[in-house]
Amino acid sequence: MKKHSILLVLLSMVFALATTSCNDYLDVNKNGDAPDNVEAHLYLSGIQQAYQGCYWDIRALGPLTQMMGTSSYTSFANHYYSEASDAAGEAWRMVYWTQGMNLENLINQSLENENWTMAGIGYAMKAYSWDFLTKVNGEVILTDAFVPNQLTHAYNYQDEVYEQVRQWAKTAIELLQREDKTNYSTKISGNDWIYGGDKEKWIKFAYTVIARNLASLSNKKDFKSKYYADFKDAVSKGFSSPDDDAALKVWGGSADAAESGYNNFWGPYRGNLSNVYWQHDYAVQVMTGTVPEYDADGNKTTVENPSHADYPYELAAQQIVCDTTRDAGHFDPRALVKLATEAGNDVASTDEEAALRDFTFRGSGFTAAGGPIATAPNFWGRREAATSAKDGAGRWLYRDDAPYILMTYGELMFDLAEIEFKHGSKGDALSAFKKAVAADMDFTERYMVAGSLNEVSKTMYHAGDKLKKETFRKIAHKYLDGPYVGGLTAGTLTLSHIMMQKFVHLFPWGASEAWVDQRKYFYDVEYTGDYPGTGNGWDLSSVKQKRDDDASKVFKGFYLAPAQVQGRRSAYVKQNNGSPCFRIRPRYNSEYMWNKPSLEKLRPISGMADNYQCSIPWFAYPGDMPK
Repeated sequence: MKKHSILLVLLSMVFALATTSCNDYLDVNKNGDAPDNVEAHLYLSGIQQAYQGCYWDIRALGPLTQMMGTSSYTSFANHYYSEASDAAGEAWRMVYWTQGMNLENLINQSLENENWTMAGIGYAMKAYSWDFLTKVNGEVILTDAFVPNQLTHAYNYQDEVYEQVRQWAKTAIELLQREDKTNYSTKISGNDWIYGGDKEKWIKFAYTVIARNLASLSNKKDFKSKYYADFKDAVSKGFSSPDDDAALKVWGGSADAAESGYNNFWGPYRGNLSNVYWQHDYAVQVMTGTVPEYDADGNKTTVENPSHADYPYELAAQQIVCDTTRDAGHFDPRALVKLATEAGNDVASTDEEAALRDFTFRGSGFTAAGGPIATAPNFWGRREAATSAKDGAGRWLYRDDAPYILMTYGELMFDLAEIEFKHGSKGDALSAFKKAVAADMDFTERYMVAGSLNEVSKTMYHAGDKLKKETFRKIAHKYLDGPYVGGLTAGTLTLSHIMMQKFVHLFPWGASEAWVDQRKYFYDVEYTGDYPGTGNGWDLSSVKQKRDDDASKVFKGFYLAPAQVQGRRSAYVKQNNGSPCFRIRPRYNSEYMWNKPSLEKLRPISGMADNYQCSIPWFAYPGDMPK
């Protein structure tokens, strides 16, 4: 990652003081402790680096979505946590502190100096960050944010925050489209580690933030009349190919990096996904076509002589993404890249599809590596912790130098497919769906790195991906032409095809948006009325979820821990009153330490209540949220 951080910005300021006369220093400062006039571009790279915090919070969001199992953030895997913790507080910390006044200063100074491009980039980032924050936390402090000399700060409800996010994005677009006579030299291009100062891409970024924001409102009763036209306009002006994807470059360097944080949070050098995070059984089932069949009592049927010995249960007749294990099954090569297997260290150059189809994928439970079939490996493909000797720089998005993914063209096309399916044309939905899956193939391939030999043992280790890009591309084309994408028609396409393929695309970098989708469809809970609640979808001991043969169920095979099917059948803690989690609590060290009166006022569930994390956010309500 670029070796500029907030700390290095401060060091730059100190250096400026050391090379400036005392009289000059007094001329430009009101604050005797630090300079007031920090050039706006010095904030930029540090503000962008703060997006690492989004990945930190996936430690909670991954388990909540069943993308990951964990023995670390187990409270989130169990959909409960108390307010006395900063866990999953990084989005809050990012918006209010690490970006915080740094971003405000960048914007305000740029506006004052008529640096329209820099100000536009600032507003685009602000819109993205606040959209991320409110989707994760629900109600947030907006109007009172950064207001000095207040002991408490009032919360704004989510409908206000959503509207403000879109307004900031529109302001970004307007500023970026202005003629800017500033000679930036390398002040932007040398500090913008997302687009290198490319104005046109930042304009597309801002439009995509608007589209992403509106897509989460697709279940609103007034979506067609109030939001549909704006959504379509934003999509038409947003990302137009995977080349527009927003990805924050990472410096990498493994052990040679000047700071550990210059490596990707998920890379083997930092080891954060070692033996405490695993691919969840649901994610594995979806990506390998092994979603099981459940009988009327919710039990799986054991097959005495299975055709595929690694999958001993009867599989659901309809698989949504692929059916790899069946005779003449259709193989999705993304599983080989996104998921881990313990075997296969010696096939990095194979071109044989049969050998690649033979890998066994294991998924974990909610809070332990042991899953429904066997023990899941870590994300580098082993059971022990990551080591540089065996893993090198890592593989795919789990590499030391892999970028942090913020938004993609594929995600935008999945959003378009969903909206068109529900509010527009099924034909247009099918077209967007096919573009979306093809974009995910391009996205997946882009970050693949071929494996390399360990120079000591001369044995192939997981220092890269199992197959070459050209092999992946060859199999991907066959898959895209097959029945799960190319063979679908406007009449056979379902919402499950769209949303479950989107889940695959978002795995695991986009867990925040996958969680938006799951909450938007109320986790496929069976209920009556506008929204579920105690006695209407769940009770203290169980959650009633739709069966997979229910046409209205979106995420086939997805069951929460208290669902009454084999492998689940547990219960949430009593504080939840039976409900799954619908939001992350605000950060403890800012809100529960200093802002309790404002939290107490929140409705329909007080922010001080034991079950505040179960308060359903506004975006998920078909109508207005009760206050």
